[in-house]
Amino acid sequence: MQKYILKRLITALLTLLVITFLLFWLVRIMPGNPFPSERMTDEAIAAKRAEMGLDDPILTQFVRYMKNVLKGDFGKGTSLYYGAPIHTVLNKAIQNSFRIGGIAILLGTFVGLVLGIVAALNRDRFWDVFCSVFSILGVCVPSYVFLIFLQYTFAYKLTLLPYFFDSTQFLKSSVIPALSLSLFTMSTIARFTRNEMIEVTDSDYVLLAEAKGMYGYKLVTKHVLRNALIPIVTVLAPLIVDLLTGALVVEKIYGIQGIGKLMVDAISGEGIDYNYVLALGILYSAMYIGIMLVVDLLYGLLDPRIRISAKGGD
Repeated sequence: MQKYILKRLITALLTLLVITFLLFWLVRIMPGNPFPSERMTDEAIAAKRAEMGLDDPILTQFVRYMKNVLKGDFGKGTSLYYGAPIHTVLNKAIQNSFRIGGIAILLGTFVGLVLGIVAALNRDRFWDVFCSVFSILGVCVPSYVFLIFLQYTFAYKLTLLPYFFDSTQFLKSSVIPALSLSLFTMSTIARFTRNEMIEVTDSDYVLLAEAKGMYGYKLVTKHVLRNALIPIVTVLAPLIVDLLTGALVVEKIYGIQGIGKLMVDAISGEGIDYNYVLALGILYSAMYIGIMLVVDLLYGLLDPRIRISAKGGD
């Protein structure tokens, strides 16, 4: 198992390094310049480029950038937040996105699993139809549409919750965006849980367990749900990344100073802030690779066959 973990960890680090270099290279060859101010003369732009080392060879720039990144320094913005250090702005954005995204993940996963289990155990009955219709609606309705509905109902009409995000009322301000973000996760997890549980329930080893007298809670938890969780974990991984990094439109509409809104501001402000785009691109990639690494390790816990193959040198 240790060899399996080490192999996956090395693969993840190498993948992140390659992606980071490609992002760095693509940002450097993008048209335009990182100084959007029209008041800067060509001489001032040339001097600024020389000061930032943008005229050096690409590999030299990349090595210098990575040394700073390993120290937690992503440089400074060129158009956002008056040139403040990127890591200070990122820290606040990450906290907001991770808190709201974490609530949405827990809510969406728990409710989705419950709905999927209820639907599978009541196949072709009322609750199965109800959960199926809910799953279809949740996948079809965009999260920002649901957000606007919640704003209108609970903030404008009932005045129970803030209409926009207010950091001084974090818990109350998190209800509307967390609910809207969790809808797609609920629906997706519910649909996959139902389908996988039905497939597992019809398998030979479950029928054998039933023939031996195993029914109810013990059968569901020991045989059905555990085997159904493997594909569900795979589906959940990208959903977690999307929720933790913030839905772009949801954060923008609700005024959340999170990662999603920061990305929108970086590419749609006075000028594209390449330094923020690069830093956020690395953050997105690192999170996705990290989550997929955790999924690989969870496979070894959920499926003994993976542990056996890992011991064999896979």
